[in-house]
Amino acid sequence: MRLDNYLKVSRLIKRRTIANEACDTGRISVNGKVQKASYDVKIGDVIGIRFGEKQVEAKVLSTKEPIRKDEAEELFEYL
Repeated sequence: MRLDNYLKVSRLIKRRTIANEACDTGRISVNGKVQKASYDVKIGDVIGIRFGEKQVEAKVLSTKEPIRKDEAEELFEYL
């Protein structure tokens, strides 16, 4: 699954266009490296998201799709 799509489906970021822009500006990293929106997310990856001064890290637990809103938290765990 593409990184920008994963961020939207998991609800770490609300919309795919915003996730795509965050990737383009270098605010999203995977396993410590800045990645493009087209990066293929795998189970076990650690995604880092920089929101201004705040840094959020989440570990990918699943990449299944489609997913319901109430199941979105099963896709990742905060670190």
